Amino acid sequence: MTTPTERRAPSTTRLILAQAAFDQRLLLRNGEQFLLTILIPTGLLIGLTLVTALPLSVAPGASRVEMALAGVLAVAVLSSAFASLAIGVGFDRRSGALLLLATTPLSRTSILIARSIATFATVLLQTVVLAVTALALGWRPDSAALIALPILALGTLALGSLGFALAGALRAEATLAVANAAFLLLLVAGGTAWPTSSLPGPLAQIVALLPSAALGDALRAVLALGSANLLVSAGVLIAWTFVGTIVAKRTFRWS
Repeated sequence: MTTPTERRAPSTTRLILAQAAFDQRLLLRNGEQFLLTILIPTGLLIGLTLVTALPLSVAPGASRVEMALAGVLAVAVLSSAFASLAIGVGFDRRSGALLLLATTPLSRTSILIARSIATFATVLLQTVVLAVTALALGWRPDSAALIALPILALGTLALGSLGFALAGALRAEATLAVANAAFLLLLVAGGTAWPTSSLPGPLAQIVALLPSAALGDALRAVLALGSANLLVSAGVLIAWTFVGTIVAKRTFRWS
């Protein structure tokens, strides 16, 4: 016979969701992370759309705002699922917050699941903010735009797994430096805001194998009439998800 206390004990699912909500609130209250995940992508979308002096290859039949939105959505996922996630987890490791959470009814796996859910929620929020901004700038989506949602989810999985791998393997300060450097490099030449076709031939072929480029090219194919092969891009993202997951499982340290 169960006791009243046992009957009132929250389920693991409720605990995970509660922790995920807490993690996301902390993220949005952090000025630096809010800048990285919301303000920079929104400002980049407005700038690429309105400032015609900025370089932006527009596919035939597509509008400037469509190309900008596709690229900036990729940047948004890169910022939240990779850079912000890696930095947050890295400093939680250093402060001992992760180990402290492990002493609660949440298991270590549940803690990572909660952080992953919070990341997906942040990507969803970014998507809504950017979509509304694009609508205000003249974007008129069709039904094909819905395909962008599973692409964004797959990109979040791929880049998130790499974020966990980075945060679990390096010290917090090193994670901060590497995550920010990688974010800036992939923003400029990683196939996110600008397509891989804008890069020199040999470099474009190499960059196309990166998760950032696969995500950006897939979004451009859906939102801006790009020429990328969606199956190839999805395959690249799935492959990086497996790589990141395996590396994270083998190298992740909790302190």
